[in-house]
Amino acid sequence: MTAIETLFKRDDAVVLAALVLLALLAWLATLAGAGTGMDPFAMSGWRVPAAPPTPGTAWALSYWLIVFFMWVAMMVAMMLPGAAPMVLLYARVVRKADGDAGAAPVRTAIAAFASGYLAVWSLFSLFAVCLQFGLERIGVMSAMMSVSPAHLAGGFLIAAGLYQLTPLKTACLNHCRGPAAFLAAHWRAGLSGAFRTGVAHGAYCLGCCAVLMLLLFVGGVMNLVWIAGLTLNRGGREARAVRGRRGEGNGSGADRRGRCAPRRRAVRTSASRTRRRGSAP
Repeated sequence: MTAIETLFKRDDAVVLAALVLLALLAWLATLAGAGTGMDPFAMSGWRVPAAPPTPGTAWALSYWLIVFFMWVAMMVAMMLPGAAPMVLLYARVVRKADGDAGAAPVRTAIAAFASGYLAVWSLFSLFAVCLQFGLERIGVMSAMMSVSPAHLAGGFLIAAGLYQLTPLKTACLNHCRGPAAFLAAHWRAGLSGAFRTGVAHGAYCLGCCAVLMLLLFVGGVMNLVWIAGLTLNRGGREARAVRGRRGEGNGSGADRRGRCAPRRRAVRTSASRTRRRGSAP
């Protein structure tokens, strides 16, 4: 193993450890109630609550911030593990493209890419907070933080099912299934470019999963069974996508390398072109 390969493996381990730590902190915050004072285990039906929870009637600014933090923690816990392969691929590409710039700029670019991805889900969290507030105001949120009329819950489920058949969902899913092609098409140089690339990836991921995330209003916003189920659903879809890409590469090693090489060259060419454009006077 060459020194460069050893360096890449070490840097990949650092990036992966940072992602795991962030996801773990988000899960711990979710399991602790994310500052809402509610018991997720009781909300999931696993424990009798100490006192019956009551839906909020008046939202102070502090409560808005608490609910927003709750949604952000849940989204990070649920979405970041599935985004880890893309972040690791971006890290490798940016190290090859800007390796001569030093370790600090490369790590900053990786952080900017991940921040752009999480910024998209933070905006979705803000939307979810507003939706939760609206549902409470019209009196359709139960004490367990789920929509109470059966026909409304059924409407959420039907809408989520129909969305899976739309061209928008298919287009977003195709982008998520081809990470190398995505980077070749959306690569941008510099820190702002890394952030914008992360935002673009987050937007496609949002198009794939946002409607499914809204199903938390059906099972209960802090219901751990639904949170875990939706997380595993996303993880299973990512695994099927990986198996599909491997299936496309069945055949001799030369055939697989022949099919993969154009994508790798496209990513490197796009990165080099944008780097030269950014350094041109």
